[in-house]
Amino acid sequence: MTKQALRGVIAAIATAVDGNGEPDCGRATALAHFLLSNGCDGLNVLGTTGEATSLAQRKTVMNAYRAAGLPLECMMVGTGAAATADAVALTRHAAELGFAGALVLPPFYYKGVPDDGLAAYIGAIVAATADRPIPIYLYHYPQLSGLPWQPALIRRLRETHGARICGLKDSSGDMAYAREAAAIDPGFDVFPSTEAALLEARGGAFAGCISATANLNADLCARAFHHGDAAALEAAVTIRKLFEGKPLVPGIKSLLGHIHGDQAWAQVMPPLAAFSATNRAAVVAGYDQVRAKRVA
Repeated sequence: MTKQALRGVIAAIATAVDGNGEPDCGRATALAHFLLSNGCDGLNVLGTTGEATSLAQRKTVMNAYRAAGLPLECMMVGTGAAATADAVALTRHAAELGFAGALVLPPFYYKGVPDDGLAAYIGAIVAATADRPIPIYLYHYPQLSGLPWQPALIRRLRETHGARICGLKDSSGDMAYAREAAAIDPGFDVFPSTEAALLEARGGAFAGCISATANLNADLCARAFHHGDAAALEAAVTIRKLFEGKPLVPGIKSLLGHIHGDQAWAQVMPPLAAFSATNRAAVVAGYDQVRAKRVA
């Protein structure tokens, strides 16, 4: 593999959609250009914030990123699926387009499956992409998937497939788990899902972060990671905390509409529902207050 390692501030980028449930690739790729020009070192395309599992058109979105001239070498793309054949097809497509990595959820419908089953799923993806060996990042989000990537299984996958299994996004919020996973191998890159971990990542504990709220605060995250700016990190984390107790993905998209003056961003795919007016008012006020303090 010759892909460069992903590092630093990575936004789990939102996917714009229209009222007919079709991806709005023009808006989506414009946001990608904006984020890469305003603090992001990379992007996680079609993750949870990108509503990947609600979109049958993932290949269409991937193609749009390529057609927009975006630097796919600094992007990982979500290719996990409940059906192994779907995960294989999506991962192959990502490899053919030139994405830097595939972010792979476990096959999330059946719960309580043995490690042998999860190992077979990853093995099928690795084998099917042997001619284009795209790096594979495991996506650990047991609160939604119902299936964890246990450290023992990660070690087994590394022993079997070597550097093809190159890292993990940890959305569990369990920092002890993230540290245990990062300690498995010096070459295994772990990205917590919160920017609160950026100073620890700067010290070498993690490869960076992959955050939903980096759609909104990437400039602050970049100051924290690249320059050790603790005040910028505090502001970034304050923005993240605006969503506590609120639906995160609809909230991110609603606030994107405010930031970019484009309310079309507030559209979400079922089963998600639009952010409420009450929640939107609270989040917009909190965000504007943080930004005003930074300017002052």
